Amino acid sequence: MSSQLTEVAIIDYGMGNLHSVASAVKHVAPEANVVVSSDSDAIARADRVIFPGVGAIRDCIAEIKSRGFDAAVAREIASGKPVLSICVGLQALMARSEENNGVECLNVFSGDVKSFSAAPGFSAVTDESSHSGERLKVPHMGWNNVAQTLSHPLWHSIDDGGRFYFVHSYFVQTQDQALIAGKSHYGLDFVAALARDNVFAAQFHPEKSHTNGLQLLKNFVAWDGKP
Repeated sequence: MSSQLTEVAIIDYGMGNLHSVASAVKHVAPEANVVVSSDSDAIARADRVIFPGVGAIRDCIAEIKSRGFDAAVAREIASGKPVLSICVGLQALMARSEENNGVECLNVFSGDVKSFSAAPGFSAVTDESSHSGERLKVPHMGWNNVAQTLSHPLWHSIDDGGRFYFVHSYFVQTQDQALIAGKSHYGLDFVAALARDNVFAAQFHPEKSHTNGLQLLKNFVAWDGKP
C-alpha cells in the first residue's frame, strides 16, 4: 500500500451520510483533501472515490441515474482508482434488488439484494444470545462480527472477526464466491463486504465503526487500488 495521501472525493447524489463519512476520513487522513461533491469533473480529478448510500434503493438508483452518476461510477471503477462503496452504495452495485417490488441496480457485481424478512427460515430464527428467545428484528441494526474471507489491503491491522456497525434490512447474495471479502451472520450468513480489483464495498458503516472502521478508512486512503 502507498503511504501517499491525496484527494478523496465522496459522491454526493443526495443520498447518504456524507458529512459523517467525510469527518471520519479527515480524522484518519488529516493531510488529505477530502471533498464532498456532485460535480462529475471534480470526482474524476480525485485519486480515490467513496460511494455512500442510505435509504431506499429505488430512490438511490433514481437519483444516481438522474444525475448521471451511473456513468460516473462506471468510469471511476474502470479507471483503476480505489473506490469504496458503503451500505446502499454496495447494494447499488449489484444486478438487482427485491426492495420496493424490484429495482434494477448498476450491475457492477453479479448477484442480488434480498430481504432478511423474506429469507427462508429467517422468521423462525431466535436470537441465541437472548434468554427471552425474542425473534431477530429487522432492520439488522448494531454491532456484528465480520469474518474476513479474502485477504485484502483494507483488512490491514483489523482482526479477523472484528466488529463493525450495521444498519440494513436487505443483504447481498452472490454466487461468485471470489468476490466475497467478508461475511457476517444475522439469522443467516450474509455478505458483509465484496472486493474486486480496485473496488471494495462494505455493507457495514466504517464511519460508525470506531477503531475498526477508522482503520479501514485509513487503509483505503493509503490503498493503491491493487488487490
